[in-house]
Amino acid sequence: MEWAANARKSHFELGFVPTMGALHQGHIDLAKRAKAKNDLLVCSIFVNPIQFNNPEDLKKYPRDLERDLQRLQTIDCDAVFCPDEEEIYPEPVTTKYDFGHVDKVMEGKYRQGHFNGVAIVVNKLFDIVQPHRAYFGEKDFQQLQIIKALVKKEKKEVEVIACPTVRESDGLAMSSRNARLNPLQRKEAAKIFETLEGAKKRFGFMSPRAIKKWVEQEINASSELKLEYFEIVDAENLLPLEKTDPDFPVVGCIAVNAGEVRLIDNIFLNV
Repeated sequence: MEWAANARKSHFELGFVPTMGALHQGHIDLAKRAKAKNDLLVCSIFVNPIQFNNPEDLKKYPRDLERDLQRLQTIDCDAVFCPDEEEIYPEPVTTKYDFGHVDKVMEGKYRQGHFNGVAIVVNKLFDIVQPHRAYFGEKDFQQLQIIKALVKKEKKEVEVIACPTVRESDGLAMSSRNARLNPLQRKEAAKIFETLEGAKKRFGFMSPRAIKKWVEQEINASSELKLEYFEIVDAENLLPLEKTDPDFPVVGCIAVNAGEVRLIDNIFLNV
């Protein structure tokens, strides 16, 4: 990306927000944070095919490039990188990353190959955009740990900035997938964060196993929702909680299916 290279030569600091489009207020919040702390803001829009383990999910992923560009224009985004698949993957992809335990639990367990695809595309985007700082939302908490591990493994000179999850008024974490929910599913989806808040209140008073059982019962009580997993883990290494009174941050991570739409969220349980 010649523009980015020239900006660096001019000693401008670049803030980068990689996206797959279908921008919502959560993306805009990331972009505003990047804009405020850097000389120039770069956003990318690329639906990465190799991180989808479900072909139907890729096919149904919402796309509206014109609307996305209009939204970025309202916040004075300095550059938008919208590559096609051939530009990112001119040759067959053969890279295989191993992030140890972090990429094999939770999302890694249920979405085989997902994080390898994420790591490959983010590595390529970092090479092209050459940002000083890159901004990611905490909603995708496990992905955030993968990106941090990628930066360390590839020795990238980019600072990864974690930003708080942006939520709808009823608590549902903002996601491009929310647009695929029907009205009843959308209403019931608010129960996800409500249940996470309930788990936080119970943390320290109930065992992790008992909290997990309670979360399962709460989510599955809705005819529109089905729990895929809820895990209570060390926020840094994502190992399951063993101590009942930990001296490190603990996060509860959840994945819920609302019909064909898969929603993820998380909450810090002791912070």
